[in-house]
Amino acid sequence: MSDPPATDPNAAPTTETIAEATAVAERVRAVQARIAAAAEAAHRPADSIQLVAVSKRQPVSRIVAAVAAGVRVLGENYVQEARAKRPEVEAALTALGLPSPAWHMIGPIQRRKARLVVQGFEAVESLDRVEVAIEVDRRAQAQGCRIPVLLQVNTSGEAQKAGVPEGDTRALFAACRDLPGLKIEGLMTLPAAAPDAEASRPAFRRLRELRDRLKNEPGGEGLTQLSMGMSGDFEVAIQEGATRVRVGTALFGPRQEDA
Repeated sequence: MSDPPATDPNAAPTTETIAEATAVAERVRAVQARIAAAAEAAHRPADSIQLVAVSKRQPVSRIVAAVAAGVRVLGENYVQEARAKRPEVEAALTALGLPSPAWHMIGPIQRRKARLVVQGFEAVESLDRVEVAIEVDRRAQAQGCRIPVLLQVNTSGEAQKAGVPEGDTRALFAACRDLPGLKIEGLMTLPAAAPDAEASRPAFRRLRELRDRLKNEPGGEGLTQLSMGMSGDFEVAIQEGATRVRVGTALFGPRQEDA
């Protein structure tokens, strides 16, 4: 797939871009309303759940429209794609007088790209290997920062899916908790794909129970975050304790390669 054309932040909006921004804003409001309703049903405050907008393969114009509509965190799967888009997004937001969002890495991390991850993201939600943790820690220390991190757990048991096996999560946490460049804040998971949102509930529940057990481990008191739930099942995730939901299609519509 070829890269989208660069966005001129000073270009006058067209009828097409206005319509696109309006559609994205409506989707953002709809998702925010769904989050609030799910939180109320779970007897939780809506502001205890953070919306992470999954902007993978989305054009700059849609991302800017989402931030203008209230999105404050973007989730990207690929380091190089995020590095290419971020300057354009931030230039467009600056031209509009809008603040920049936080960028979270939510995709698999290659050890050789740890430096770029630390440079380009405010948080990592997908740490699942000790060797990568050590390299991210080294790069964070070199830059004089401490990067917030979630450990990704493979609750589905699918061999092709990233994430530490549930039974190995305690060992990974023990190996990471004292690395000074990392701030381990919680867990993340991506359940097996299913047409019914209820099918994801057991995975969400196991992640919460795993997090709660780890909180009793030395250094576990800071494990407050659970990143789980996407466009089709985030209400169920909220019922099971999600503090972050990663939503893409429901906010942006189809990705560029699907359009």
